[in-house]
Amino acid sequence: MTDSHGRVRDINGPIVTIDIAGVRSGEQVRIGELGLIGEVISLSSGQAIVQTYESTDGLRPGEPAAGLGWPLSVELGPGLMGGIFDGVQRPLKEIALESGDYIPRGLSLPALDRARAWEFEPNRALEPGQSIGPGTVLGTVQETPSVLHRIMVPPGLAGDLIEVAPRGDYTLEATIAQVRDRTGHNHRLRLYQRWPVRRPRPYRRRDDGIAPLITGQRVIDTFFPQLKGGKGAVPGPFGAGKTMVQQQIARWSNADIVVYVGCGERGNELVDVLESFPKLEDPHTGRKLMERTLLVANTSNMPVVAREASVYVGLTMAEYYRDMGYDCVMLADSTSRWAEALREVSGRLGQMPVEEGYPAYLASRLAAVYERAGRVETFAAGSGSVTLIGAVSPPGGDFSEPVTSHTKDIIETFWALSKELADARHYPSIDWVSSFSAHVHTAAQWWHQEVDRHWEQRRTEALALLARDAELSRIVNLVGPEALSDAQRWQLEGAALVKEGVLQQSALDEVDTFCSPAKQFALLDLVLTIYDRGMALIQLGVPVAELQALPQLTRARRCKSSYTSDQVERIRELIAESEQAFEAIRLEYAKQAAQQAD
Repeated sequence: MTDSHGRVRDINGPIVTIDIAGVRSGEQVRIGELGLIGEVISLSSGQAIVQTYESTDGLRPGEPAAGLGWPLSVELGPGLMGGIFDGVQRPLKEIALESGDYIPRGLSLPALDRARAWEFEPNRALEPGQSIGPGTVLGTVQETPSVLHRIMVPPGLAGDLIEVAPRGDYTLEATIAQVRDRTGHNHRLRLYQRWPVRRPRPYRRRDDGIAPLITGQRVIDTFFPQLKGGKGAVPGPFGAGKTMVQQQIARWSNADIVVYVGCGERGNELVDVLESFPKLEDPHTGRKLMERTLLVANTSNMPVVAREASVYVGLTMAEYYRDMGYDCVMLADSTSRWAEALREVSGRLGQMPVEEGYPAYLASRLAAVYERAGRVETFAAGSGSVTLIGAVSPPGGDFSEPVTSHTKDIIETFWALSKELADARHYPSIDWVSSFSAHVHTAAQWWHQEVDRHWEQRRTEALALLARDAELSRIVNLVGPEALSDAQRWQLEGAALVKEGVLQQSALDEVDTFCSPAKQFALLDLVLTIYDRGMALIQLGVPVAELQALPQLTRARRCKSSYTSDQVERIRELIAESEQAFEAIRLEYAKQAAQQAD
């Protein structure tokens, strides 16, 4: 605690004016008899304007307030994995045990368990007197069976190592190392550290992404890939499936660490996440998914300012694991609710509104958040990355509204959800016309090396067929299908094969909920092979109705759910079988043509 004490002067919803001296902008304060948590956002001649992270109902002018001497920060150390926190990193499990289903105001609990002892394994390469710096790994703790937690020197500290604790069990508050800095001051290091959430954690340098984030969702991985360390957005109207897309990414992506931030979303959706995630099996380790997952839950009925803080809390924890050399994916659901919190606070402050009531700094705040994603070279642990994927909820599905339009200018991957596709029960309802990815050529290098060298060519062919389908569909809507030639009708059939056999994917199908890259390419190659062979026969004069009656088309549509990712050879057998069927038709028509010529 500092010596900064004052009194409440004015209360305007979550905005409280305090008569206080000696506090700094961004400093945390305690307000009122209950000790509500707040953050100084403005200072003026002995007064501080504070945004509170808890309801101010019942707070009165004249109640005491005190500065805490530090900004809004999070605790970073063993015990984070598998945790469920609120928007200011209070542990919800512990709160529920102590006070039930509702968070009492003024409650202050440490984010990490102080009583638990962790087995610390020191870094054998370190010796007393050795010069160390930020990010140096002092030792490790097996946080969960899936995550090895590296205990690092905090950013900004460099000097000579005095000692490292021997192997043993230590609580978070125990000293595990001592460092003497360049000024001769000794620092006692513990298993955990604190970091202000609004300040990005430093790194050695930023790198370009080199490998795609494999999500197991075909429309994402094959058509609009995201790199590890990339920035993506999932915009869509109510009911289009944004939350399901993000949950699928959280469940199946090949990231080392998953941070899921429920920012202002409906409570029932977050309850589903909180109940289902602990039961899920990690497809990469065979263990519980929560062993490498962090959840930040801040529902729409929680204080609006804590909603704004929750994204920064999640990002800081993701950056911490990135600094250990892990690939992290952070999912923010949704950034629209986060932006609404900015709008409410700016309105309370009397700031001039601009686009649809949002503050003038909306675009810069969004950019600052997304720019914290990236693949970096850490100080001591090699490369790590934070992939940030934010859901956007434009009112009425209007992608021209400020949050969506500014986000589109910032991010590199845009998965636009379509209400029309959702109404047609086409899931994921990602619109292949409005979506885009800036990572296709980089991802192609990985696909060509790991899966098949024809990946980019096949992807281009499929998108061209879908674009042709959009043109022909407009003609059909105007004049009917009778106006189309057999070749055009086969193009529609080929596009339908791509949509139903590749793009559609049920999250509730035990077989099809996850699709490996090898299976993704095999399915794409199957439907395009059928289309290519059929188009060649159409040009020979084979009626399109005869081709549409082939059983291979039905099997191609069902193939995604018929074979698992371990049965790719069965799909390749179906490709060969389809080619034989089309070849038999070609030979038959060639024979008939020869007979007619005679």
